[in-house]
Amino acid sequence: MTPIVDPVTDADLDAYVDDQLDVARRIEVEAHLAARPETAARVMSDLRTRDELRVALAGPGGMARPATTEAARRLERALARGRMLAVLQRAAAAAVLVAAGWLANGIFGPIAVTKVVASTQPPAYVEDAIRAHRTTLVRETMSSQQEAPSYDADEIRAATAIAMPSLPDDWKVRDVQVYPSQFGPSVEVAVETRDLGLVSLFAIRPGTFDVVKPTVAPADDISSAYFQIGEVAYAVVGSGDAGSLDRAAEKLAKTLY
Repeated sequence: MTPIVDPVTDADLDAYVDDQLDVARRIEVEAHLAARPETAARVMSDLRTRDELRVALAGPGGMARPATTEAARRLERALARGRMLAVLQRAAAAAVLVAAGWLANGIFGPIAVTKVVASTQPPAYVEDAIRAHRTTLVRETMSSQQEAPSYDADEIRAATAIAMPSLPDDWKVRDVQVYPSQFGPSVEVAVETRDLGLVSLFAIRPGTFDVVKPTVAPADDISSAYFQIGEVAYAVVGSGDAGSLDRAAEKLAKTLY
C-alpha cells in the first residue's frame, strides 16, 4: 500500500462522496480521514445524505413517489449549490490575491520573486532530515557517543537500496548513521566542510518516484536544500548560508547522473 503523498483537498472529499475516485485515491482519502475525526464526521454526514437521496429517488420497487422525488431533487440542488458556492468562494479569494498583486506591482514596481519565495512547501522528509541533523548536534556534545566515520556508499546501497552521492574531496566524514522511517531506513552522514561547517547529508526513499531539482528550504537556525532523483530523496542540512547549501546540493546531485 502506498502511503499518502499528494495532499487531500476538498475537491477530493467531494469526489469521494460522489464515488468519483479510483481505488488507490479512495484509500489515500480514507487514511486522511482516519487521522482527522472532525473532517471524517462531516464526510460521513455527506455520505448519509447521498444515500438518503438515492433511496428517495429509487422509491419502493424502483419507482419514486412524486412527492419524495421532488423533495430529493430539492436536496440534490441544495447540495450542488453548496459545492458551487465553495468553488466560487475559492475563486473569489484567488481573484482578490491576484488583484492585490497587480496593485502592489503598480505602486511599488515589479517585484522580484526569488527561488526561495516561489518554492512550494517542503516535503515531509525535509523535517526528518532536520531532526536527524539536530540529533547529530546532540551527539557531538556527548563523549559517550562513538562516531562511525567510515563512509562506504556501496555498502549503504546494498543494505538500504539508497544510492549515495560522491562527496567533494574537501568534505570530511565525521559520522554515518542509519535511522528508521515510515518508508524504511534513512541515512544521515555528518560532514565537516570548509565553507559550511558541520552539515548533514540525509537520504531516504520517500515512497514516490519523482525528479526534483535542488530547492532551498530556509529556516531561522537550520536551513536545508533538498532534491529527489527517482525513488531516492536527499537533503543537505546545516546552519550555514541557504544559498551555499543549495549550491552544494546541486554538486551532489550531478554526481548521481
